[in-house]
Amino acid sequence: MSHRLEPLVVRHTRRLPLPTGPSGQGDVAARQFDAVLMSAGFKLSAELLRRLSGLSEGTVVDIAVRTLRTVRELVGDHVRHNVYFVDFPANVPDTFDFWTRCITEVLAEDETRERTLAQLASGVVNLLTLPSYGNYRHTYAEMLAHHGELIAAAGDRLTVLHLGGKAEDEISALYLALAGSGTPLGEDGLHDLRLLAGHCVDGPQPEAIPVRENRAVVNEARLSAGSGLLLDTVTDVLRLACALSGGDVTLQEPTRFRTLPRPVRRALLAGLDSVVAAAPGKLADVAVHREPWKRLGERLHPHEYPRWPHAAEVFAVARGEREARSFDSRVEELLGMNDVVGATELLTSAPGKLFRSLDRLLRTALDQDERDTVVAAAELVAPEVSGRVVLSVREHLHNRPEATGERRVFVNRLGRAWVTDDTRPTVPPMERKRLIAALDAEIGRRLPRVERVLVDPAVLDVALPLSGRATAAGLGVLPRGSVTPVDGELLRFFVYWKQAEQRTDYDLSGLLLDAEYNTVSWLSYTSLSRFEGEHSGDITEAPDGASEFINLRLGAVRSTFIVPQVNIFAGEGFEECEESFFGFMLREGEQQGRPFEPRTVRMKSELRGPGRVALPLAFRRARDGRWTAKWLHLYLRGTPSANRVEGNQVTVATLLRGIADREFVSVRYITGLLAGRGTTVTPWDGRSVPEGPVTYIGLERPEGLHADSRIITPENLRDLIPE
Repeated sequence: MSHRLEPLVVRHTRRLPLPTGPSGQGDVAARQFDAVLMSAGFKLSAELLRRLSGLSEGTVVDIAVRTLRTVRELVGDHVRHNVYFVDFPANVPDTFDFWTRCITEVLAEDETRERTLAQLASGVVNLLTLPSYGNYRHTYAEMLAHHGELIAAAGDRLTVLHLGGKAEDEISALYLALAGSGTPLGEDGLHDLRLLAGHCVDGPQPEAIPVRENRAVVNEARLSAGSGLLLDTVTDVLRLACALSGGDVTLQEPTRFRTLPRPVRRALLAGLDSVVAAAPGKLADVAVHREPWKRLGERLHPHEYPRWPHAAEVFAVARGEREARSFDSRVEELLGMNDVVGATELLTSAPGKLFRSLDRLLRTALDQDERDTVVAAAELVAPEVSGRVVLSVREHLHNRPEATGERRVFVNRLGRAWVTDDTRPTVPPMERKRLIAALDAEIGRRLPRVERVLVDPAVLDVALPLSGRATAAGLGVLPRGSVTPVDGELLRFFVYWKQAEQRTDYDLSGLLLDAEYNTVSWLSYTSLSRFEGEHSGDITEAPDGASEFINLRLGAVRSTFIVPQVNIFAGEGFEECEESFFGFMLREGEQQGRPFEPRTVRMKSELRGPGRVALPLAFRRARDGRWTAKWLHLYLRGTPSANRVEGNQVTVATLLRGIADREFVSVRYITGLLAGRGTTVTPWDGRSVPEGPVTYIGLERPEGLHADSRIITPENLRDLIPE
C-alpha cells in the first residue's frame, strides 16, 4: 500500500519516503538514477543520494523506476511530444504558402483532384479535407533526428527531491495536512485525500476538518471502516451521500444518487437524526439544497425507519410539508425593509456571513450611525471568523473600485470567468480604510511568533491559496493572481491532449496585446510565423495524443501582454478527453534541443475546467523590459465548436483588463505583517544558508537548512494562512 501512495508524497511534498531494503553497494545505481532525474529537471539531495547508495542495487533500481514515473508525469514527460513541422521552430512556413502547398499536393492526386477543384470554385477550401493537413507526416523518432542535444544552461530548472521520513509517517502527515487544510482542495486534491483517508482511517486524525468537502471525503472512508461519522450539519450528510454516489461533494453539480445498501442508509439516517435532535434549527439548511434532498429521500426511504423521526423531518422540509425558515431569508427580510442595523445584529450570530455581507451592508446603510454599527460589529466578531475569510474580505476591500463604471470580473469556483459593468454604489472610503486596518490587525494578531524568516524574493508576489478549487494540479502551478518573474530569452508554451472517443481538435494560440489591451497580433494555426515567433503547426485529431507549441523571442516581442490560450475547435471538452495539459518552457538563445525538453519546463498544469477556451496565465512586460507571469486559471464558455483566437480576442482583452491590475493577498503581505511585529525578515540570496533554524519561504526548498527549520513552498503555502 505504501508503494501505491508513495507518488502522492513525492508530488505534494517533493520528498521521497525513507528508502528501505537490503544493504549493499547501490552507489553506481544511485548516481545513474540521479543523472536520469537531471534530464527531467530533477535531482536527488545529497542526503537522499547517500541513503540510496547504502542500499542494494536492485532496491535502488526499483525505487528509481517508481520515482521516475512520478516526476516525468509531473513535468509532462510521460508522453511523446511530436510537432507537425519537423524542424520547429526552424523552417516554419508562411501560413498562406503552407496552405497553398497542401492544396497543390491534393491537386496532383487523381482521386482527390475533382473534389478539391469543386471547393476552389466555390471560393472556400476545407483544410480538414486535405490529406497532408492536420496529421503528423513523420514519426517521433524522425522528428528527434532533426534536433540536436539540449545545451545545458544555468537557468535550467532543477527541482531537488529530499529525503523524507518513514513511509507511513510521510503518508500520515500528508493526510493530516490535506484533511485539516483550511483551504478548499481542487479536484485532484480531493482525489488524493480520498486515497489517503482510506489508508489512514485508523490512524491519527486532524484536530479539526474545517472544509466541508474534505469532511465528506473523510466521512466516506470512516463509513467504509465502520468508524463514527463527523457531522454537525445536515448538509454534511448530503455531501457524504454525494461522495458515496461518486458525485460532486461541493454541491455545485447535480449528483445522480445510487441505490445505497441498507447499512449505509441506516448510517446516513442515524446521522441526520442525531444532528437535528441536537439542534432543530439546523433544519433551516435543508431549503438551500431542496431538490437534492428530495432525490436523496427516494434512495434512503426514511419512512421505513420510524426510530429516527428527526431524520424524516429533513425530507418533510424538502418536500415543503414543514416550514423551516432559513437564516438567509431572515436577513433578506430585514434588508428588504432597509433595516441595516437589525440585519447586522442578526448576522453577528454568524460571523462568517457577516463578513461576506460587509460590502452590501455598507453600501446599503443610510447614514453614518448605521455605517458605524456595521464596522463595529465586524471588529467585534473578527476573532471568530476564519483566517481565509478575513483575508478574502481584506483582498476584496483593497481592490474595491472607488468609483462606479468600472468593469467587474466574476470567477466561479470552477474557474469559469465573465465580465460585466460594476453598477454597485461605492463603499464609503472612511469605512473601507477602517475595516482594512482592523483586518490587518486581526491577521497580524494570529500570526505565530517567529524570530527569523528567510524569504526568496521570487515568492513575494505569489498569492496565498485562499481557494484551491480552481488551481490545477501539476508542476510549478501557483494560485490565481500570483506574479512571478520570467527569466529567459525564449518562451515556449505547449498543449498536449489525447482524445477518449471522438475526434478532438485543440488549438494553441498566443494573443499579443499592447498596454491599452488592443490586439497587436497573434500566433495560431491561421498565423504560423511572425517576427516574434513561430507556431508548431495544427494537429486536428489525437487518438494517440498530440502536441502543439508556440515559440516566442521575448526580446523581439513588441506587445505588453502575451496571452496563451487553448481553444477547443472540435470534439471533447477538457473534462471529457483522456488527458490534457498546458505548460511553458524557458530557454536561453543558444540552447538547441527537442521541441519539448523537460528540464526547461517551468510550469505544467492539467486542463480540467469547464468551458471551451482555457486561459492558464498571461505574460506581461514592464517598462524596464522585464517579463512576469500572472496566473489566471480561467475558462471561457466559448462556442460549441470552431473556437479561434480571432473570435474571442475582445473577450480575452476585456477579461484581462479587469484582472491584470488586481492585487491579491500575497506572501509579501504576510512577511510585511511579520516584520511589523518584530520578526527579522531576510531576503535569501540563493547561496548562504544560516546555521540555526529559520522559517524559510520560497519556490523551492534549498539544501542545507537546519533540521528544525520550518519550510514553506508552494506545495504547503496554505500553511501561511492563519486559522
